[in-house]
Amino acid sequence: MKQLTVISGKGGTGKTTLTAAFASLAKNVVIADCDVDAADMHLILKPRVLEKEDYCGLEVARIDPDLCIECGKCREFCRYGAIDDNFEVDPYGCEGCAVCTIICPKGAVSMEKRVSGQVFSSETRFGPMAHARLGVGEEASGKLVSVVRSNAKKLAEQYHKDLIVIDGPPGTGCSAISAITGADLVLVVSEPTVSGVHDLKRVLELIVHFMIPTVVCINKYDINEENTQLIENFCAKLGISVIGKLPYNDVVTKAMLQEKTLIESVKSSECLNESEFADQICQIWTRVEKILMSIQD
Repeated sequence: MKQLTVISGKGGTGKTTLTAAFASLAKNVVIADCDVDAADMHLILKPRVLEKEDYCGLEVARIDPDLCIECGKCREFCRYGAIDDNFEVDPYGCEGCAVCTIICPKGAVSMEKRVSGQVFSSETRFGPMAHARLGVGEEASGKLVSVVRSNAKKLAEQYHKDLIVIDGPPGTGCSAISAITGADLVLVVSEPTVSGVHDLKRVLELIVHFMIPTVVCINKYDINEENTQLIENFCAKLGISVIGKLPYNDVVTKAMLQEKTLIESVKSSECLNESEFADQICQIWTRVEKILMSIQD
């Protein structure tokens, strides 16, 4: 079973759009939406939920009013200010460090699980899908990414699939690390803006640290060809291949409004420019497949 993770240094580069297109091109695939802080793959793939379970992230403190003597030690040592004057814990302020349970002289404070979101196993028109919904203001998204990936593996085994395509989160935080760890190949989608170049460098340095095979796709390369060249030069120094450069094209917006992947949207289009754009994505996917096939299990 091979795993491809698609990530980006920043949001808005076209990562999910490209991943959804790959899902429509791939054969025998499981899709995993691991951008749990801002999941949106479901908007395109319209999954039908088969299984749903609660996700418990960080534990939060709870003060037993029958045991509490209001000595104030918990408030004194809580660096997050999560305990108010009435000795009640703000669940959104508590970071689960549990120092209050240690410092309380009467053992009035305990840690308890809190539902932070939901995890789903679903089916789509392109195959099984693992995804999740993280609650507003919740933490531990890296842990939730691991849960989604674990569910994706179970779906792959259940339905005898040999590829998992992962839509990862942007950036270099815990959730991004969780999305790339153990992947066979990482595809980084970038754009030639100032912030795009800066954040691409950060995410590539992260991936190089974990020694994961990596390729890059430059989206909207023609909006600033000078920055596109900077990206290509930086990738060359790291020995990372740029396997595709996509021009700016408003077919992306059209596809989103239709709630379709780019490949599906272009099938009903008679515009030559849009067809050429779809052909470029197909070529990128062919290169990705070839690289995945060359990687030994």
